[in-house]
Amino acid sequence: MPRSSHRRQILGLMAGLGIAPFARGQPTRRPLKIGMGMGLTGSVAANGKAALLAMQIWAEDVNARGGLLNRQVKLVYYDDQSNGSLVPGIYTKLLDVDKVDLIVSGYGTNFIAPALPVAMRRRMVLMSLFGTNSNAQFKYDRYFEIKPNGADPAVDLTAGFFDVVASAKPRPTSIALVGVDNEYGAMVLQGARANARKHGFKVVYDKTYPPNTTNFSPMLGSVAATAPDAVFVASFPPDTVGIVRAAHEVNLRTTVFGGGMVGLQYAAVKQQLGNLMNGLVSPEMYVPEPTLSFKGIEAFLSKYQPRAEKLGVDPLGYYVPPFAYAMMEILGQAVEKTGGTDQKMLADYIHATRFDTVVGSVKFGANGEWEKGRTLWSQYHSVQGNSIDQFKRAGRVHILAPAEFKSGDLRYPYPPSVS
Repeated sequence: MPRSSHRRQILGLMAGLGIAPFARGQPTRRPLKIGMGMGLTGSVAANGKAALLAMQIWAEDVNARGGLLNRQVKLVYYDDQSNGSLVPGIYTKLLDVDKVDLIVSGYGTNFIAPALPVAMRRRMVLMSLFGTNSNAQFKYDRYFEIKPNGADPAVDLTAGFFDVVASAKPRPTSIALVGVDNEYGAMVLQGARANARKHGFKVVYDKTYPPNTTNFSPMLGSVAATAPDAVFVASFPPDTVGIVRAAHEVNLRTTVFGGGMVGLQYAAVKQQLGNLMNGLVSPEMYVPEPTLSFKGIEAFLSKYQPRAEKLGVDPLGYYVPPFAYAMMEILGQAVEKTGGTDQKMLADYIHATRFDTVVGSVKFGANGEWEKGRTLWSQYHSVQGNSIDQFKRAGRVHILAPAEFKSGDLRYPYPPSVS
């Protein structure tokens, strides 16, 4: 039988079976699969969905350039429902059933910790997204944290706030500490206490509240009764909104009010609180201030923001999304430079390398945390009404620390005379 006829027969058989023919000179290769659990429903879904969108944009960018090692990247993910107890089973399935080549974590400390033992048993590199000192207990040598907390996360994360407070004139002498009673709150308050001692502040109030608290006025009333010069809060998003509102209800007066208040970074919370944010000092991950000029961040946001708006996820994308993209950038660069997915080679390379990403330069320390902390302690001011668009321009959020990114000076006391 002539070769051409034989080829036509094979192609016809493949078509009948629904099998795509190989392009001549371009044999298909198995996709490179990256697996994760992600909170797409439940309490952290807002950040989980935003993070996943950022990762999908990264995968699209990489695949448009030919993939990694000439293999198309495929993200394999399951909804962990914001339930940490589901996480170990998800990662076991990813590795045993889906046979993923690489894994990354979902969003947040409470969902990184249960993934770590699975990664450790399989000796897998684990890039983790927005944990707070998650590796302190495990000390796993193939763990890498994508959050700029610093080498000593609990202490370094809160250092900027206390540096800012100490710079106020007249200098505050007393501080109240408040935090949610969970792993995040415990870690952050631990660092806050250490920094309070370092600066010689007298702690006049130090209490936690249950995670299911909805009425914060009694607690803020008790804080106000101690007349602290500054107030530091470690809170999760729903609590943050309630605490800010309660501070206004009890007429809290102090020099500096803020802390590790998760939620103020979200577009939805910014829109909800509006001018009640004025005067608060809180960490941000990115703001469009002229002192920040990370290569590629604007290009990323130009892709992210229109898609986020259509999908109903955080339309600004300043908090988690750039770091989710950077996490994948780092992992992708390591795969390309080591020429494969050997977990030891990847871990060694990531430990030894400084990476240029959309969130700037990233270098990891021995414990997998950032070698140098870079939390942007910022203050909100001149917020008017509830428009999100105002936060797309410089001038609504000034960076107070670290010094190399500073774009404005602390304004006090709290609350500002004009909100």
